[in-house]
Amino acid sequence: MPTVYIRTYGCQMNERDSEQVARQFQERGYDLTQDESQADVILLNTCSVRDQAEQKALGNMNRLRKLKRDKPDLVLGFMGCMAQSRGSELLDRLPDVDLVIGTQRFHHVADYVENIRSAEAGGNRSQKRVADIAEEEKSQNTIRDHVMTSQQATAFVSIMQGCNMHCAFCIVPSTRGTERSRPIPDIVSEIRTLAQQGVKEITLLGQIVNFYGRHEFPVVNGKSPFVQLLEAVHPVEGIERIRFTSPHPAGFREDLIEAVAGLPKVCEHVHLPLQSGSGRVLKAMHRTYTVEKYRKIVQRLRERIPGIAVSTDLIVGFPGETEAEFQETLDIARELGFDQAFVFRYSPRRDTPAAVMAGQHTEKEKKRRNQELLAVVNDGVKRKLDEDVGTEREILVEGPSKTNDQRSMGRTRQNRIVVFPGNQRHRGQLMRVKIERRLGFSLLGAPDIP
Repeated sequence: MPTVYIRTYGCQMNERDSEQVARQFQERGYDLTQDESQADVILLNTCSVRDQAEQKALGNMNRLRKLKRDKPDLVLGFMGCMAQSRGSELLDRLPDVDLVIGTQRFHHVADYVENIRSAEAGGNRSQKRVADIAEEEKSQNTIRDHVMTSQQATAFVSIMQGCNMHCAFCIVPSTRGTERSRPIPDIVSEIRTLAQQGVKEITLLGQIVNFYGRHEFPVVNGKSPFVQLLEAVHPVEGIERIRFTSPHPAGFREDLIEAVAGLPKVCEHVHLPLQSGSGRVLKAMHRTYTVEKYRKIVQRLRERIPGIAVSTDLIVGFPGETEAEFQETLDIARELGFDQAFVFRYSPRRDTPAAVMAGQHTEKEKKRRNQELLAVVNDGVKRKLDEDVGTEREILVEGPSKTNDQRSMGRTRQNRIVVFPGNQRHRGQLMRVKIERRLGFSLLGAPDIP
């Protein structure tokens, strides 16, 4: 029986896309493998958000090409954002690569692989190398199937594709296309199936998730299509928790705040990218909101939902960012005290406005700012975690701890990781734990069980 190995780089949407591709292969009788040396097909699902992610994928493919010396019929392919961005250039650069598939064509991957393998059996493989980065209408509706594991507690659900915002630093609109949303009944049906298979927590995924349906569906009774979706998902029997990522501050309105506050299954955690604490830099980034607007959203969330966790994304070293503007980012990080923050060094991406802006910083300077901001953010994160010590929290047990097989791991509703003495029988359970102490950036709990 043939085997396929899929390696995923980048975001949760890429993970979800890889899962859909894996399901295609399973339906055709392939086995999934975690051992690339045993695979008949190796696919790298790529990311283009930062240059480092692209270089990792290219470096890994160069290494994998050597496997063809011992297995000439091995099929190698790129999928995802870098594939979309570079297309047939990747076939020209890497002659051992057979397949390059863009972000709107994932549902054709298994068919292309089968054709390549058939061509190879007929001795004309070179004529079957494929680069397909075409746009396809309603491709957002093709990411709907799941690869389920035993006692799987959580699942990602893709509700839309694409982005219309065109931030100056971001390549995503050109790799993912324009915003396209799935119908609410289709999403609810997928989630109902997941619940029947034992999933208790779902995360709704969109490039800008709170812009879901804004071009396809009307506002009803003052509620955006995304809020309507949350309300439609909420009654699904068996689903205990609902998360979503990532929203945009420009569209984070009162109806969504009320939905997070008023729908019991929606978790008390919002990941809200800020990117910079400088108003001038935000404008240069084309971020379409002010620092004050962002501050008011966070204040309103904390007012309306006591104990809510707010996490964010921050970029340092954007072209032209002065030292004073960087200090503004440090200041708001201290002021708002994020529960978690992902700090990125600005990475030029081709064909984006920021790549040709004046005032590009050296890697050394970006690294300094990155380390300084991380220190501020991490101090705040640790304080937030310390506040949980001595309290009792509900966690959803996801499985064994990655660092200690004598412990299990789960997440609080605020998305904090808790490890505790436990075993496989707890997987998929909602349980109460007493938080005993902080372990770095996670928590140690004692379960309230017999």
